[in-house]
Amino acid sequence: MKNHLKIIFAGTPEFSVPTLIALNTNYSKVTHVLTQPDKRSGRGMKHSYSPVKKIALSHDIPIFQPITLKENNVYKMLEACKADILIVVAYGLIIPNNILALFPMGCYNVHASLLPRWRGAAPIHRAIESGDKTTGVTIMKVVEKLDAGPMVISKSFDLDENMTTGEVTKSLANIGAKLMSQIVSSIQKKETISMVEQNETLVTYAEKLNKLEARLNTNQPPEIILRKINSLNPYPGSSIIFRDKILKIWKATVSENKEVSEKITVGELFTYDNELILKLKNGAIKIIELQPEGKNRMDASSFIRGYKIVEIEKIN
Repeated sequence: MKNHLKIIFAGTPEFSVPTLIALNTNYSKVTHVLTQPDKRSGRGMKHSYSPVKKIALSHDIPIFQPITLKENNVYKMLEACKADILIVVAYGLIIPNNILALFPMGCYNVHASLLPRWRGAAPIHRAIESGDKTTGVTIMKVVEKLDAGPMVISKSFDLDENMTTGEVTKSLANIGAKLMSQIVSSIQKKETISMVEQNETLVTYAEKLNKLEARLNTNQPPEIILRKINSLNPYPGSSIIFRDKILKIWKATVSENKEVSEKITVGELFTYDNELILKLKNGAIKIIELQPEGKNRMDASSFIRGYKIVEIEKIN
């Protein structure tokens, strides 16, 4: 269609990709992409591209990677694009009002929570960590204040207690792409877009992840420990110290053994009935998948075979 909507897409991580792909249709086209600057990673500290940049390159979409959006040259660059809409999905930078005003058909965001719960940088992680039974995706109008714009549409998603952040992220990314496609289609058809203001009294904030959170507190109950493990999978991963090295725990469940031998101290690993158990102050967890420092991920059986772990023949 000749009257396709011209979209600037702002996003960075894998979560953003399904929406970017979904917006190139017979009624809309992503003409430019905004994504975070390349980061150095790996042993050689080589520049790595964001998932969004990789997709943009494969589709020959022009890419902008400013460090900040507050510079006048960035404003002029975006103004020259003469786009109709700005679509934002986990971009990572606050977008100032003067840039938001450039888009005559509005600016919309895909957010991975049921707003106003979990505004902020890590909504999926915090929902899992807090034991929420439900999360979801909200499409909202972008305003300068973080995740505070009026809501257009949302869709809920039930959380299973064993789901990881990685698993939930994939599901919500696809839901968000479908919802945003619906909204962009409605805008192209000049349909009325209704919005509802967020209830500020119900706001909670999903604080950005800190690597220091990865260390498990074995004084906490098993249910809290498991939610932490799931919330930090795949990044940065939960860990304990095992023989003076970091041992990441990727998957675990509550141990069915209600009693743990008094010979084992809190925070220590042992085996019982061919299971790898981590003793907690109040209970224990059975470890299913883990990763010693400098090694690949492995299942508990492989770990038990490779390391001499204390074996308890009978729990008293």
